[in-house]
Amino acid sequence: MKRLALPALALFSMAVIIAAPFIGMQQISFAEFLSGSDMNIARIMWDLRIPRVLLGWITGATLALCGLIFQALFRNPLASPDMLGVSTGAAFGAVLYIRTGIVFSFLGLISGLSLAAFAGALAATFAIYAAGNLRRGGMSEATLLLAGVAMSFLFGSLNMIIQFTGGYVDTFRMMRWSMGGIQAVGFAPIIATLPALAVIFAVAFVAAPELNLFVCGEDIAASRGVSVAKLRRFLFFSVSIVIGINVATCGPIGFVGLLGPHICRKMVGTTDHRKLAVASLFFGGAFLVMCDTAARMLWAPAEVPVGVLTYCIGSIFFLWLLVRGKR
Repeated sequence: MKRLALPALALFSMAVIIAAPFIGMQQISFAEFLSGSDMNIARIMWDLRIPRVLLGWITGATLALCGLIFQALFRNPLASPDMLGVSTGAAFGAVLYIRTGIVFSFLGLISGLSLAAFAGALAATFAIYAAGNLRRGGMSEATLLLAGVAMSFLFGSLNMIIQFTGGYVDTFRMMRWSMGGIQAVGFAPIIATLPALAVIFAVAFVAAPELNLFVCGEDIAASRGVSVAKLRRFLFFSVSIVIGINVATCGPIGFVGLLGPHICRKMVGTTDHRKLAVASLFFGGAFLVMCDTAARMLWAPAEVPVGVLTYCIGSIFFLWLLVRGKR
């Protein structure tokens, strides 16, 4: 059964992508879409629903792959991008942009909010890396992990200070963005995030043998010829930059990077990171699309940010991991 888990997961993920655009407050049948007689239906599908589903799938797959790499890199089953300061750093850049009231865009394609969030993610990445290197004797997994947690609290507190000093409208915009959400009109956000997914999947797939050794420990990896410091630096910055791109587009969406790798290990029944990378790709994408569909439907006509729903599910899963680990 474990051998069939990966193909079944891939088919399920593709089925979610196909079915999700037809689910919404206005139900659209497959026959109505294919007929093309109603231009409103075609506009809803091609301008809103299909781009949103594709963006959700790309974001979920990217977060799951980043979580897989971080958990192997830090040898910690609770490591995830949103817990290591990168997401909160991006949120800091976004709320600072909103608070200052500056409005600009890059070539009319990339909003200033996205650029500010990406700059915040980069600032958090370099701050974490610099803090991790302050320890005498060089950087280790533990110091880098603790530096990330410390920076997450620091940027989180700065975000709250900025929100507290803002006006009602600005504070609402800051809080709404910080909740995370899949919002897409057209295919421009997909073009921006798809290369990041391709890069991080290639990194996870190619570096899978080294990640397998990392799980066994730095000494074992070094004895097998792995340049531990260089690989750690490369993986950390690769994941951080990719997370910055995703957070800049969709806001901070938590716990997908924590849940995905764990569930995939159970489903696929292996510790080989090459197979886990493929499984995380399909599971993470399908999981976030299903969460976003539920967020659109459960409280209709109101729409709840998908980040709120993933935090609810993820916190329960987090507690389950702690209880299971204690047993």
